[in-house]
Amino acid sequence: MFLFLRSLSRTVHEVHEEHHEEDYVIDEASYKSLTVWRKSLVLSCNGFTVIDSEGDLAYRVDNYCEHPSEIILMDGCGKSKFTLCRRKKLRLVDKWLIYNDEDDDNNSADDTKHPILVAKKQINHMLQQNGNVLAHVYAATSSNKMHAYVIEGSYAHRSCKFYDKSRKVVAEIRKKEAAIGGEGVSFGLDVFVLIIRPGFDQGVAMAIVLLLDQMFS
Repeated sequence: MFLFLRSLSRTVHEVHEEHHEEDYVIDEASYKSLTVWRKSLVLSCNGFTVIDSEGDLAYRVDNYCEHPSEIILMDGCGKSKFTLCRRKKLRLVDKWLIYNDEDDDNNSADDTKHPILVAKKQINHMLQQNGNVLAHVYAATSSNKMHAYVIEGSYAHRSCKFYDKSRKVVAEIRKKEAAIGGEGVSFGLDVFVLIIRPGFDQGVAMAIVLLLDQMFS
């Protein structure tokens, strides 16, 4: 399965954008596209295997339990890129903290480190003006309570868009499909595509995908 996905990822990664966002014009050649497989390459582990458009291993996640309190997003070589931690005290809603590990030798999140982003699951759907909101992501260092990104759509159906404060789409989750024998074939829910727009960090995009999986799986 991994070799098949790796071979398939070298083809065009579903970059035929329908341009639903009329105010967002983009050169398709500048897209970044990742194939995400909800499976660890390590036996007895839950996790993710992420392949880039060249067929190379871009990211990996190896969890020894289904809903861990800490998740480490590693690059293809096993180096920690981001650490995601769930914080649940007296709040009704879980809060997830995203730490950048690239410039830190200590990969675990402790009290001496500061998160770069904070994510919260949207739960009061009945009170929303837009019932498609899944989660909000905030800049941890900002005193502004305004979210930095909002995620809308349905993670269960692998159809989500990440919007910035200007309502521009910075990333998108789509189902993975391929043309085999002249017909479109879907890979199901465990294999999907993450499309990242220019200027948006693909590691952050993948970290948000991991949080959505924890929130809605």
